[in-house]
Amino acid sequence: MAAFNAYVDSENANNRERIDRGEMKALERSSADFIVSASGIRSRYAMDREGILDPKIMAPRIAERPIEEHSLQCEMALAAAGEALEQAGVKSEELDAVIVACSNLQRAYPAVAVEVQAALNAKGLAFDMNVACSSATFGINVAHDLVAAGSVRRALVVSPEICTGHLNFRDRESHFIFGDACTAVVIEALGPKEERRSSNPYEILGTRLLTKYSNAIRNNFGFLNRAAPERRDGADKLFVQQGRKVFKEVSPLVADLISGHLDSLGIAPAQVRRMWLHQANATMNQWIARKVLGRDATAEEAPSVLEDYANTSSCGSIITFHKHRDGLAENDVGLICSFGAGYSAGSVVVRKAS
Repeated sequence: MAAFNAYVDSENANNRERIDRGEMKALERSSADFIVSASGIRSRYAMDREGILDPKIMAPRIAERPIEEHSLQCEMALAAAGEALEQAGVKSEELDAVIVACSNLQRAYPAVAVEVQAALNAKGLAFDMNVACSSATFGINVAHDLVAAGSVRRALVVSPEICTGHLNFRDRESHFIFGDACTAVVIEALGPKEERRSSNPYEILGTRLLTKYSNAIRNNFGFLNRAAPERRDGADKLFVQQGRKVFKEVSPLVADLISGHLDSLGIAPAQVRRMWLHQANATMNQWIARKVLGRDATAEEAPSVLEDYANTSSCGSIITFHKHRDGLAENDVGLICSFGAGYSAGSVVVRKAS
């Protein structure tokens, strides 16, 4: 916020004459009250603070690595995968599939997932996928289907999100939104209780995915930008959104998806002990939970990590699950749901295994 306000003050000073003549509007400063009220965010993690906090740069500075070294996203994936594999009681060489599912990839090819697969000494197949903030739940759906079909025994879904890399820190409406993070989950057949290696497994009861085309959230950065150099550094090459439109259109779309998914599984909303929702906006999540449950959700029923982590794109719902899955009894039902650009939304209904 301090860097943003320093930038605003500098721009207003440099353009004072034009502002006084009415040729342009003065930029508006930000504040902690505005940020918390608009989003519920109080802090976040970033791969690089110095560049972001420098009013002359206001972007992360992350050096390119030699191709012989692990890429940054691979390094992040390995750290998260290590924790997930340990909790699952699975060795990396027992994996048959690796899916890197995130909103932005640092290169087109070779796939980051194949790099992670090689670093883990995993077998089988690996591929990248991008469904913006819904990437993790879409990845879980694909992994679940691969395991259910018998194509693979175990799959890793990992989401290395460097969200600060595509955030416009000079935009008052979004400069505070994103943080960086990485999550990983292991998907395998549940099997008999005596054969399980995880001490805290969850059974996937069903998945449901939805997409609906919209330009309300968009990022036009891509390899063809170099073919139009006059627009290469335009604001649309970073994250842009129409916040109010997104709220009005996505909230009911997600609530209907969740309600329909639960109904198809014969699960009443009252049976859902916990909803691990995408962490983009506190008010949005409260609205969705209220629409699904028919009443306001408690902090235990719809926990939030926004205050500490901000919006970490596809990681948000998985971080919330990771941080707030304790306290459920055997056979308790919960729901992981993410949603974002596309529009896209993914719902994963789980039950604590007995």
